[in-house]
Amino acid sequence: MRLTVSSSLPAIAAGLLLSACARPPAPSSAEAPEVTVAKPLAEQIIEWDDYVGEFQPVQRVEVRPRVSGYVVAVHFEDGDLVKKGQRLFTIDPRPVQAALAQAEADAAGASARLDNARAELERIRGLAEKHLASKEDLDAREAAARTAEAALEAAKAAVQAQKLNLDFTEISAPIDGRVSYRRVDPGNSVKADETVLTTIVSVDPIYFEFQGSEALYLKYKRADQAAPEARTVRIRLQDEAAPRWTGRLVFMDNAIDAGTIRGRALVDNADGFLTPGMFGHMQLQASPLHTALLVPDTAVATRGADRILYVVDGENLVAARTVELGPLHDGLRVIRSGVTADDRIVVDGQLRARPGQKVAARVTTIEARADERADGAESADDAESETARVGSAGGGPRGAPSAVDTSGAAR
Repeated sequence: MRLTVSSSLPAIAAGLLLSACARPPAPSSAEAPEVTVAKPLAEQIIEWDDYVGEFQPVQRVEVRPRVSGYVVAVHFEDGDLVKKGQRLFTIDPRPVQAALAQAEADAAGASARLDNARAELERIRGLAEKHLASKEDLDAREAAARTAEAALEAAKAAVQAQKLNLDFTEISAPIDGRVSYRRVDPGNSVKADETVLTTIVSVDPIYFEFQGSEALYLKYKRADQAAPEARTVRIRLQDEAAPRWTGRLVFMDNAIDAGTIRGRALVDNADGFLTPGMFGHMQLQASPLHTALLVPDTAVATRGADRILYVVDGENLVAARTVELGPLHDGLRVIRSGVTADDRIVVDGQLRARPGQKVAARVTTIEARADERADGAESADDAESETARVGSAGGGPRGAPSAVDTSGAAR
């Protein structure tokens, strides 16, 4: 039997040979993996603790009448800014005026009775000197005179009380501030010390109230044996990317309740923009200006409960260093301990780096990027439970000392 060989077989064999020659050689297992390394960025920063809180007025007053009666006039527009002493409501004064007239008449009668009692006393005293009146009569007239004097004083007090009531028919603002809406219209009856007519809240300055954890309070106390009052604060509102409002801490409560303590900051509010009830994110200064080491947050790896950084030495050998983390700052993580400013940190290629392994190190530099600042803040409790997983709520201007958030408030 004859076998026929196709003329195309030599061409196929040649093609297979050429493709085999074009394949790259298999990588050698001894080749050092490539990683990117950089020295930590050393920068002057101020650390801040982050809290969520609410604005509250320094003064808040419920305006109530001090006399009962009918409202006859309202002298403000809802939402007005009012001054202390400015008239707000008028209660019908006529019943009080009548009561005042009666009290004045009673006082006049008491005065006349006192004059009569004194005259009788003088007559009895003269008779007693001539032994024409008994000692008992003299004592009775003296007692009557003293009683008349007391009755006159009581009548004068009644007149003064009615004058006060007449003044109370004009209800004035007890503080400077912004008035709410009127709860009562003219023609309605109000009851003394019970009916709420309106409310007034002070405007400038304004409080920012928040709650912090016991751990943070202990940190302040240990850092500064004096109370943490007078520390600087800065606040951003919900629609603000960075803190705009500044103030100072003025109060920490006298007791810790369920692991938290209440604090209060005083904030200037000259234009009245801040309104009681607004929520905000406050940053409380937690450290003086100091030098910190910063690395990309992505360079941090986890080994059990520890946070580690891979460090490449002069012989390009990898070592794992356990580190203590701080807050985020300009998109970079603060490293409190574990590495030095001269260490070369693996910032890219961590999955290819193993402790004791030799690598091919490509050197780069670390730069802070302000656009990476996180608006949301991680809590202080997270920082404690995750060994410093703490977040940033924005920073100050690039030209000013850098600001770092080190914690969150108890929500």
